[in-house]
Amino acid sequence: MAQIRIENVRKDFGSFNAVKSSSFTIEDGEFFMLLGPSGCGKTTTLRMMAGLELPTSGEIYIDGQEVGQKPASQRDIAFVFQMFALYPHMNVRKNISYPLYSQGMAKADVTRKVSEVAEILGITEILDRPVGGLSGGDRQRVALGRAIVRDPKAFFMDEPLGALDAEFREHMSAELRALHDRMGATTVYVTHDQLEAMQMGDKIVVMNHGVVEQFGIPQQIYDWPATKFVAEFIGSPPMNFLEFNGTVGKGAETIELGDASFAIPRQLDGVSGALTLGVRPEHAHLNDASAYRGEVVAAEYLGTTQIVTLRTEHGRVKARIPSHVKVREGERTGLDFDARTLTLFDATSGRALRSDANQEVLNHG
Repeated sequence: MAQIRIENVRKDFGSFNAVKSSSFTIEDGEFFMLLGPSGCGKTTTLRMMAGLELPTSGEIYIDGQEVGQKPASQRDIAFVFQMFALYPHMNVRKNISYPLYSQGMAKADVTRKVSEVAEILGITEILDRPVGGLSGGDRQRVALGRAIVRDPKAFFMDEPLGALDAEFREHMSAELRALHDRMGATTVYVTHDQLEAMQMGDKIVVMNHGVVEQFGIPQQIYDWPATKFVAEFIGSPPMNFLEFNGTVGKGAETIELGDASFAIPRQLDGVSGALTLGVRPEHAHLNDASAYRGEVVAAEYLGTTQIVTLRTEHGRVKARIPSHVKVREGERTGLDFDARTLTLFDATSGRALRSDANQEVLNHG
């Protein structure tokens, strides 16, 4: 297995810039997620790591060797595609064994390796069946088997569960993570599903419009988003944004919203002008004694919890509260926020304003 390092990698398609000077490191044995919406550059980044696309500029290192301009065949990696890409005229056994025969491996060794992989993936009983009649989940296992049978330095996966239904996708994501842990593999996985990324990944890169917005462990990215885009993309419902004009002095510990004062994490520098206060729905609480007021406009029942939407003078706020709490549409109530979980953003740039303590969390996880 191997460390993978991306340094200032850029990719242009004619006049279109798909990836803009990205840099990050994937440590040996990590399950690493490339996350973002369609068209953000995550698949292009993966394809450059794999050698299916060559970068316009920048360097790519796999196991300490610079491979940016080398073809995929010289990188010792395995790629799993979203649509399986199996050979329809071959049965399961031949699909899995094909890479080994292509490398000139002896028949006895091929038989042993295929049996080992089939046992790991639980597909021993279907080895002699044609792939055309298999379920989507079984075909995905065959595609994984063809990848892992070679013992490559790294596995690259481009939305491998995207074609599965929601229930089986959740089951397969748990199987994939368990397989990764068993093999100790370096795995790079592309997805647009933030829940999949949070559940499976050791580290996450969040991309938008070809730019790396944030890089870190899932808890860092959820608790301390670096930009408004990350705060909105990660979380369901996403982070609430309250827009206001004000001044926050250096080292300030409170902000003023209307008649209410809220404690906030200490800021690095004094800032003024258009600001945005970010608060997660689970950190917003109904408290009739609070000076900050909102009108209930909707309530969504979710079983043990409910999402209550309130209209305030600075924007709408969704609060995740216990389902037994009674609320009525049209009533006015107070809102409190957990101080240590709040994030202030510059409304113009969308960048988070960090405190020293929060920056320590970001740097060291």
